[in-house]
Amino acid sequence: MSFDAVIDVRNVSKRFGGLTAVNNCSLSVQRGSITGLIGPNGAGKSTLFNIVAGNIVPDSGQVLFDGQDVTGLAPHQLFRQGMLRTFQIAHEFSNMTALENLMMVPGDQPGESLVDSWLRPRLVKARETEVRKKALDVIDFLKLGHVRNELAGNLSGGQKKLLELGRTMMVDAKVVLLDEVAAGVNKTLLHDLAANIERMNKELGYTFFVIEHDMDLIGRLCDPVIVMAQGEKIAEGPMSEIRANAAIVEAYFGSPVEAD
Repeated sequence: MSFDAVIDVRNVSKRFGGLTAVNNCSLSVQRGSITGLIGPNGAGKSTLFNIVAGNIVPDSGQVLFDGQDVTGLAPHQLFRQGMLRTFQIAHEFSNMTALENLMMVPGDQPGESLVDSWLRPRLVKARETEVRKKALDVIDFLKLGHVRNELAGNLSGGQKKLLELGRTMMVDAKVVLLDEVAAGVNKTLLHDLAANIERMNKELGYTFFVIEHDMDLIGRLCDPVIVMAQGEKIAEGPMSEIRANAAIVEAYFGSPVEAD
């Protein structure tokens, strides 16, 4: 394991009946990076991503997070340790405002306790004020102030993706898993989304692990890019090298990919 690896996947395999989805795969995500994971349909990347996120338990191998073995831990357990995931389809609380969605994220708030609400109202109020201030700071960072009081269910696809990014900022995640962040987002908001991911990485030190089909977005955001095929990691490097590898382009993308 590299000293700076925040996620380290070691010899992970997963089978579904007679199908081997992930075959003895090893890879790492370096702290402070935006690491991309790409490959054709059936490559095993979604299965591996779900194993890292705690949605699937591997048949063999290990997943280490921040140096600790977290193999088989559930998503809510990983959340407490600082690993957060966004989804291809945003999972907002549609009947709450954008601001309220953000304020819901931090766990163990005293207002969740009936006893604290009755006996320690000042503590409850102080914590609520603190959480609200942070939520407003996140909204300001993401430039969502114009929709902060709008019901989240009324937001556009791109705005919902921005809101999901904001939810990861409410708990200062060690690593954010981005699942098809470009899906359902128009080009204008996708540019804003990418810019905010870059800002979170460069200004706030967030680490991202990205699974994505949009090669232009991967090329803009990610270094390194990891390529999977037939359940195995077959290449890793900057997107310029991946695009220039004729064998990878022909075998795994079907046609030449032009360089940026």
